[in-house]
Parts: sequence; structure tokens; C-alpha cells
Amino acid sequence: MGRLLAFIVLLIPGIMAAYGIKLTRDTLFNELISPFPALWLQFVVGVIFVVIGIGFFAGFLLNRDRKKGTVSERFQK
Repeated sequence: MGRLLAFIVLLIPGIMAAYGIKLTRDTLFNELISPFPALWLQFVVGVIFVVIGIGFFAGFLLNRDRKKGTVSERFQK
């Protein structure tokens, strides 16, 4: 049950990051998606989604590796 919950917790930011990549790609090809009134806003939201999604995933992995003690000394608290 714990592994399933951890998978779901990681799945949501992963989907958000993938959608952010899609938004930035659509902006580069000048395709405007309906909830956004301008291309620049679509690009900014896409970049924010990518940064939050990848940042959450990286923080989750760093926290897990700190608990296991497998990170180098500079990443220890």
C-alpha cells in the first residue's frame, strides 16, 4: 500500500511536467491552447509546470537517498 501511494505521489508531478513540456512545445510551434489568451502566458505556465514537476521529483529522490545515507557529504543536512 505504501509503494502504491508513493507511486501516485510521483505520478501527479510527472504528469504535470509532461503537460508543461507539451505547452512549451505548442508555444514554439505557434499553437494556442484554449484556456490561455496569449502564447507568452502559455509558455510561462508550461515552464512553471516543468520546473515544479521535475523539482518535486528531484526533491523526493534526494529525501529518499538522504534517509538511506547514499548521498555525498555536501548533500547531507
